[in-house]
Amino acid sequence: MTGPHCLVTGATGYIGGRLVPELLDSGHRVRCMARSPERLRDHPWAGRAEVVRGDVTDPASLAEALRGIDVAYYLVHALGTGHGFEDRDRAAARTFAEEARAAGVRRIVYLGGLVPADVPREALSPHLRSRAEVGEILLASGVPTTVLRAAVIIGSGSASFEMLRYLTERLPVMVTPSWVGTRIQPIAVRDVLRYLVGSAAMPPGVSRTFDIGGPDVVTYEEMMRRYAVVAELPKRLIVRVPMLTPRLSSHWIGLVTPVPRALARPLAESLRHEVVCDEHDIAAYVPDPPGSPIGFDRALALALQRVREAKVTTRWSSASLPGAPSDPLPTDPDWAGGSLYTDERELPVDAPPDALWRVVEGIGGENGWYSFPLAWAVRGWLDRLVGGVGIRRGRRDAARLRVGDSLDFWRVEEIEAGRLLRLRAEMRLPGLAWLELYADPEASDPQASGPHASGPSTGPAGQRALYRQRALFHPHGLLGHLYWWSVSPFHAVVFGGMARNIAGAAERAASGPGPAPSPAHAPSPAPGPAPSAASGPAPSPAPGSAPSAAPGSSPSPAPASEAGPRAEEPPTTDAPSPDAEPRA
Repeated sequence: MTGPHCLVTGATGYIGGRLVPELLDSGHRVRCMARSPERLRDHPWAGRAEVVRGDVTDPASLAEALRGIDVAYYLVHALGTGHGFEDRDRAAARTFAEEARAAGVRRIVYLGGLVPADVPREALSPHLRSRAEVGEILLASGVPTTVLRAAVIIGSGSASFEMLRYLTERLPVMVTPSWVGTRIQPIAVRDVLRYLVGSAAMPPGVSRTFDIGGPDVVTYEEMMRRYAVVAELPKRLIVRVPMLTPRLSSHWIGLVTPVPRALARPLAESLRHEVVCDEHDIAAYVPDPPGSPIGFDRALALALQRVREAKVTTRWSSASLPGAPSDPLPTDPDWAGGSLYTDERELPVDAPPDALWRVVEGIGGENGWYSFPLAWAVRGWLDRLVGGVGIRRGRRDAARLRVGDSLDFWRVEEIEAGRLLRLRAEMRLPGLAWLELYADPEASDPQASGPHASGPSTGPAGQRALYRQRALFHPHGLLGHLYWWSVSPFHAVVFGGMARNIAGAAERAASGPGPAPSPAHAPSPAPGPAPSAASGPAPSPAPGSAPSAAPGSSPSPAPASEAGPRAEEPPTTDAPSPDAEPRA
């Protein structure tokens, strides 16, 4: 590759994960910086890009990541991160600007929010105000800087699109706040990516902001009505109620859509202001090809097509939300002096390991959790009530998972293809929790007795599978211990039923034609989290520890020792981290 050497920060987020393959396909060399590089491991483009560990708040790691870089993309921000986020955004931007100048970077490219020119800075929503300030800090860095300012970004998996989709699809009659009458200029994610890639080639003398938007200026109410038409839904009845504040709106959005309140509130607050482009000067440097920018209805149709075809490469939930646990499953020595609660299950399965693995990898989302749907649903609602992500984030792909994917209120921490799925809980808990699911070949006699051991083996060469499941919980303080003991009586129902139904689904899949049955064939699970630590269960044996073979619950404490052309947007991929969508 002979193009410029580009650094992409926020590569595990919605935009960053889609930008990397676009840069690669344009002939650029790409280095990705992430706090957790392992979350990029399974992306289709991972073998084509360099990945380094780093943090925009850490000067040393930034200096190393910026070494030899020509163009640095700053795609990190603190959307939905609570009090003090403006200070964190400001400090991170200053550190990045200083290190970029010291490293001799030729250009910085930043994607921020479209800010209304006639609104005083102090009257802006906190997140729009912070976006504007970050842009100013980067422009003052001494490095030529391109600041792209976008309003609502329409693309499969974006927070703005998901909020619009769920509100419109689930509510035929809507009581809405007054801000649904505010004018907005949405832009298709495909155009955003095109402008980002093109900005790398801007002349050295260009250092300024550019407004970017699609050809349509609409109100949010019109966006909902037009979505209903594109999605072939009945006409929606929309009634405006002036007293609904952004705070109240965010609660309602969190109730009706998968977007949690912590993210919904800044999105709703930003929609109070009219955000329409004042210029389209970007076209002088990144010319618009025929048919671009893409119109709103076309952008909706393309995004819906990707959703229906299950080809969503990145999602808003790719980025971890604030407060979500990020600690990886520790090894036993790291737990010395602490308590570790576990619930372990093991069952022989009359099916080959690959049939069992297909069921394991397909868990969650529309497939559910194979036990006590009401318990998972209630746990999800409780999590939403206390500001958590809830269980409705679903999954990026109906059949395949990769490290870093969000999965309802879990995050995929590790996958050993065909054998292990380790999930880390991201619901609100007084401790850290994991859940591990194993699909192993059974080493014992195929005719061994057991609840699932009768009958001839269906596996190749007489091989059957062994299903192992382990929930692990590390409590924080007295509340953590009380939490575990209050929910442990339900584990036999939740985790025991889960193990039996997963084994049963694999056996049915192996004995008959067609794909592995979903939990609908077993006690059908609902889009809701598991109760208790179950709800925040934990993974299986840490490295070096042998999983117990108890077929029942054992809640006893233990001393802790995106390829190819696509209709909507160019090849991209999914990813998570502190870089959510630019603004909506």
